[in-house]
Amino acid sequence: MDFKERMVQEPLISIIVPVYNMEEYLERCVNSILKQTYSNLDIILVDDGSTDSSLQICNMMQESDARIRVFHKENGGSSSARNLGIAEAKGEYFGFVDSDDYIEEDMYWQLMEGILHYDLSIAQIARDEISEDGSMRPFVCRPPETNVVYSSEQFMRDLLLHIGDCSFCTKLLKRDLFSELKFPDGALNEDFYLLIQFLQKGLSIVSLPYIGYHVFYKSDSNTRTTDPEAFSRVYIDIITNADLAMSICKKSFPKLRTQASRFALFQRLEYFLHIPISRMLWKDKFYRTQVGYLRLHGLQILLNPYLTRKNKSYLYLFLLAPKWIRKIHRAKMKTQK
Repeated sequence: MDFKERMVQEPLISIIVPVYNMEEYLERCVNSILKQTYSNLDIILVDDGSTDSSLQICNMMQESDARIRVFHKENGGSSSARNLGIAEAKGEYFGFVDSDDYIEEDMYWQLMEGILHYDLSIAQIARDEISEDGSMRPFVCRPPETNVVYSSEQFMRDLLLHIGDCSFCTKLLKRDLFSELKFPDGALNEDFYLLIQFLQKGLSIVSLPYIGYHVFYKSDSNTRTTDPEAFSRVYIDIITNADLAMSICKKSFPKLRTQASRFALFQRLEYFLHIPISRMLWKDKFYRTQVGYLRLHGLQILLNPYLTRKNKSYLYLFLLAPKWIRKIHRAKMKTQK
């Protein structure tokens, strides 16, 4: 059976939407899914212990369309909500949408056509970011000019150089990929964590030149706060995942060790640029370990061809006097506002 015949059959897609206190944006999100030209959908809304009217909105929308199913759980984060959705999903393919975002009406048609045409386990489209005032932000990941099939090594390389897209929201994935692996409960940077383990299996990914997913960029995100004492755990999880990527590259992608080294150093730079000065304590084992990592890899900082001169300068300064450099950087950021 060729892919056109499969498209006519419309294999069932389960779309999993974690919901937590999104009463303001939830209907826009779900309505954009209901308007899909690809109609054979199993829409799973997982309320993650919302304290606003999100659950009531979910239940109301479930009554309006038989394709919607609602599940409620105690608050445990996006990963646990997605994992519950995966456990309840009926589809042959999985998609994921965040409840404050929205999608174009032919997004899943495009993704299914790509996945069936190339007979692959994963297809992806591009995304843009929309600010609260409706303006478009610069691209995080630029879409290709034509369909591109990436090997697992090529896709891993792009992720390590921060030019690839690890988001599961831009992808359609075969169900069997999730038979052994799930999102990490309680952790952030969960998409990167899971995707690099899929890549380790040696699969290819088709990337389509189509912008179908719209990220709603909120200024009050916990990674964008102006509170000098705020510190999202994402800056810890990105280091844990960078070390996992290094381990995977050593085993499965040895040609990417230099790129993986760059990634591990860059993620630590992000950590040092965001950690509150009050938490830069030598008694803190994680902080102490990261300073030690920079000092152990000083030569790699200087020689890595994928780090910019600015990256290298900051890394070396943090290596020598992390607390003082963080104070100087914070003062500099204040003067720029």
